[in-house]
Amino acid sequence: MEKAHFEEIRKIWEFYEELNEIVYVADMDSHELVYMNRLARELYGLQSMEEIKGKKCHEVISDSSNPCAACNNKRLETGYFLEEVCYRPVIGKKLLLKNTVLEADGRKYRFELAVNIGEWSGLEKKYELNEAMINEGLRIALAAPTPEKSIEVLMEYIGQYFESERAYIFEELENGICRNTYEWCAGGVASQKEKLQNVPVEVVSLWYKRFLNGKSVIVSNVEKIREKDPDVYEYLKPQNIKSLVVSPLISEKEIIGFYGVDNPPEKFLSHITHMLQILGYFLVSVLRRRNLVRRLEELCFQDQLTGIGNRHAMADAASKADPEKSLGILYCDVMGLKRENDSMGHGAGDALLIRASECLQRAFGDYALFRVGGDEFLVLCEGISREELQEKVEAMKADMYRSNALMALGFVWRRDGKENMDTLIAEADRQMYADKMEWYTKRSDILLGKEI
Repeated sequence: MEKAHFEEIRKIWEFYEELNEIVYVADMDSHELVYMNRLARELYGLQSMEEIKGKKCHEVISDSSNPCAACNNKRLETGYFLEEVCYRPVIGKKLLLKNTVLEADGRKYRFELAVNIGEWSGLEKKYELNEAMINEGLRIALAAPTPEKSIEVLMEYIGQYFESERAYIFEELENGICRNTYEWCAGGVASQKEKLQNVPVEVVSLWYKRFLNGKSVIVSNVEKIREKDPDVYEYLKPQNIKSLVVSPLISEKEIIGFYGVDNPPEKFLSHITHMLQILGYFLVSVLRRRNLVRRLEELCFQDQLTGIGNRHAMADAASKADPEKSLGILYCDVMGLKRENDSMGHGAGDALLIRASECLQRAFGDYALFRVGGDEFLVLCEGISREELQEKVEAMKADMYRSNALMALGFVWRRDGKENMDTLIAEADRQMYADKMEWYTKRSDILLGKEI
């Protein structure tokens, strides 16, 4: 910062230093804390400003490894205060928040002033089965914009409230596999989600027996199950899990998964069990809503034959393209589809379209693929170089002949995405049309008639 501006900021900090309200400031891009007043530092166990250097706001404020699921940064505006009420489990206080944006030297900072309006005093009272805790968790979850976000927010809240190292959901798939689909980790705790994507249900078969009887599972000391339940032990020990509580997720009398927390305070394991059993009903409801939303999105944005995006998905992706990134557009037209449908039937025509889609997926699977017409496909490649685009097109041409799925191709490349998207797509379309005409001219002796 410029010296004059730094002095101005320092004087502002001096004003907030002795306030009886909690104040902190964090960089909105990096999430790094740049200031906490005396009261904030005391509440979060920090002795001086030196201790906040290099720390992320979510690491201190929420004891979380990742940015807060309920973060409202996107709703903040310079010059306006956003007021909200929230419960901060890390300090056990219910707060009235006043958030805004400060701008300095081209950077944006989150400014938060918080007034204490209530707290659960005493650890035993905090862990009692009480309506206030449940209502607060449901309130913040229901305020989230999507079912996915509701689940993430609730996992964060549960993990923080129960002072656990990790909170998670496992969902059972049709092939007898459990998958860790959601995870919250406390600050400094390594994620285990990627390692737990294909866990056979048989591993937790003893848990399922308890689940079927409407009971949760409490492991107060993982070493005690080493002989009794070795399969589970082999999964838990490498994760540095010392204790856990897991509760079933049951929908229409069927177990669809389970959720729980790792390494909570041992003294309160039974209290946690009661809470999880109650909140489980809400989680099942949100999971159902999530599945419905996903299905609706598939119907709205997915081509049902090939499984790739449809025209609506393409329009959505085009509107979200980053204008600062390079952009390649490939337009494709499947050759001979009408002749295939007329001579072999529509089943053969569908098979041709699927083969063409598979060629695109092999060559451009890392990019956005769409079926935009009966026999037309389009690929949007953000961040691709001209050379890579050309190499992929050439590789796909060879694959088309091997797969008996010939397509006319046209493509354009730009150093950035600032040009009008419709104009670029039209240019790729024109090049595809020219390639199609050339193909028919050279192979007119093969086809019975032109397909234009």
